[in-house]
Amino acid sequence: MKYRTLGKTGLNVSVVGVGTWQFGGEWGINYEQKDVNAIIGKAKELGINLIDTAECYGDHLSESLVGEAIRGDRKDWIVATKFGHHFHGNFDRTDGFDPQDVVRQLDASLKALQTDYIDLYQFHSGPDSAFDQDVLWETLNRQVQAGKIRHLGISIGSNENIHQTSQATKVNAEAIQVVYNRLDRAPEKEVFPSCEKQNLGVLARVPLASGFLSGKYKPGAQFPSNDVRSRWDQIKLDTYAKEVEAIQRDEVPPGTDMAAWALAWCLKNPAVTTVIPGCKDPAQVAANAAAVELV
Repeated sequence: MKYRTLGKTGLNVSVVGVGTWQFGGEWGINYEQKDVNAIIGKAKELGINLIDTAECYGDHLSESLVGEAIRGDRKDWIVATKFGHHFHGNFDRTDGFDPQDVVRQLDASLKALQTDYIDLYQFHSGPDSAFDQDVLWETLNRQVQAGKIRHLGISIGSNENIHQTSQATKVNAEAIQVVYNRLDRAPEKEVFPSCEKQNLGVLARVPLASGFLSGKYKPGAQFPSNDVRSRWDQIKLDTYAKEVEAIQRDEVPPGTDMAAWALAWCLKNPAVTTVIPGCKDPAQVAANAAAVELV
């Protein structure tokens, strides 16, 4: 495994992390604790030390599964989670960015994760109107001073949200999470230059384009109703699949695993600190970790 410093945080993170939205049950699989233990165990074996989760991947469900999996070795992990939403059922959330509500979310996340501190606590894809509350950031910075949070971050909802990115240093946020992959290069225009100017760590989420950059989905692919991709327009799905076929033909070296290539492609951008792909089982963890050989 290779490691990079996450911007101003000073945290030394593995360049490949573990994304855990799937543990909340919206990617076609319902996970049990033993499944998560196996995934996290494989990640640790391979030198991965970063886990990204969120309050609304289930009702703190993903956090609870992660918390139990790392309970015996919490100090070995850098745990990133998020705030700003309440989960009511699959694909059903409401916003919750009121400062006092956010403190309640933080305490619920700490309980679910079985820890007394969160390494990176991220504003989760909220609108600018919620972001621009001075009292929210004042409240969060008091939680940093209290030791519940080590570092603040912003998970921007739009890949081109330069407003929130440009204000990061002002609100004491030290990392930006953004969708970035070979099919979506929007952050390169403004977001990444702003991150580099401010020395912000960058977590690239959806680096495999929701699995499409693994190369295994073809035009016409369909997904079960409990998979978030089933809610996408079929034209979008087919467009992704066709673009990936062209990339696989024209850009991926023969004999190279496409998923590893796609992760390495992200990591070769100097603005990107780490990628946080999801993984359905230990074999996918190992396949993701293999990207470091191509960086």
